[in-house]
Amino acid sequence: MSDNLYPISDRLLQKADREQLTRQSAKVVWMCGLSGSGKSTLATALEKRLYGQGRLVYVLDGDNIRTGLNRGLGFSDEDRSENIRRIAEVSKLFVDAGVISINSFITPNESYRSMAREIIGKGNLVEIYVKASFETCMKRDVKGLYAKAAEGKVPDFTGKESGFEEPLNSDLVIDTEAQSVEESVETLLEFVSPLVSS
Repeated sequence: MSDNLYPISDRLLQKADREQLTRQSAKVVWMCGLSGSGKSTLATALEKRLYGQGRLVYVLDGDNIRTGLNRGLGFSDEDRSENIRRIAEVSKLFVDAGVISINSFITPNESYRSMAREIIGKGNLVEIYVKASFETCMKRDVKGLYAKAAEGKVPDFTGKESGFEEPLNSDLVIDTEAQSVEESVETLLEFVSPLVSS
């Protein structure tokens, strides 16, 4: 810590104070999985359902992170790690503010996921693995990324040039090849709702 920085955390309101105001238990719902697995679809659906329950909730994903906070980062291993570190630090602040954060990021290996847990705190992070095979995601190709990767226009593409380690210790696995979108949303909501209730 820099010599000219003086912690003031002991004088600030605490997470419990804000949770009392928001009448919810603040958590980070971190959804990981390949591009096209259904993370963003589930994140936006969960946000709407929780908001409908009167929850204060916010979605963090590549669209609002990589166009602002992490705009200068690429997709090298170093940049991916820094991307996740920054997201985890922002998520930690959201939790402290009493907000439920729904994160939708590929988070391709266990070292990144462990770093996020360490920063946010194990008790504050709920890891959801949104599971779908590379082949299925390639067929869906909702953002056109797989087609671009096949043409060599997307360097270090996860699942192709850059590996994806399947999570082994997720709190919940949602297989979007086995379940419809509606079924997946219900599974997610049933799991998350009790965890964010005060």
